[in-house]
Amino acid sequence: MFSSSKGVLGDKQPIDCSNSEDFRRVYDATMDLLFKVALRIVEDEEAAEDLVHDSYIKANEKKLVFPTLDDAKFWLIRVVKNASLNYAKRKVREAKAYHKALYEGRQHMDGGETDVLKMEAVEKAREALQKLPPKLREVLVLREYSGLNYKEIGKALGITEGNVKVRVFRAREQLLKYIGEDDVYLS
Repeated sequence: MFSSSKGVLGDKQPIDCSNSEDFRRVYDATMDLLFKVALRIVEDEEAAEDLVHDSYIKANEKKLVFPTLDDAKFWLIRVVKNASLNYAKRKVREAKAYHKALYEGRQHMDGGETDVLKMEAVEKAREALQKLPPKLREVLVLREYSGLNYKEIGKALGITEGNVKVRVFRAREQLLKYIGEDDVYLS
């Protein structure tokens, strides 16, 4: 059974994140640190706070039990760091997509010329997709063209969600090499 004494960071008492008293200890001991980690990465106070709170929710919902308060702290740091990096990458992609949409909207071309360029771009993309190794091509097709999420793709292919993410990333990198940095419009 747990002892009733309150521990401090570094204490060797097990921490049950589904227990409100233990959860409060973890929160009090780590909130400032986790917020600073997230803020440094995402550079947005509101987003940083949301990311930190999401990590606490994960620990609570999964009913995680850590051997020590330090273990809980280090797990939360990893979760917040990864979530913050993903958030920052997503924001960069969104900004690029917004810029691209804004730029494309201002281009004026003949209807026929645009159609020819689109057909050429689609053909170029198909050729590049065929150059990918089958394992990379299948995850990219399932992700981009079938609209499946990483978890669904993992189940369909019998691989882990992490492996799916790695393959999709590698497939996109190789496609960029094959297609080049040119704007390729797919419809």
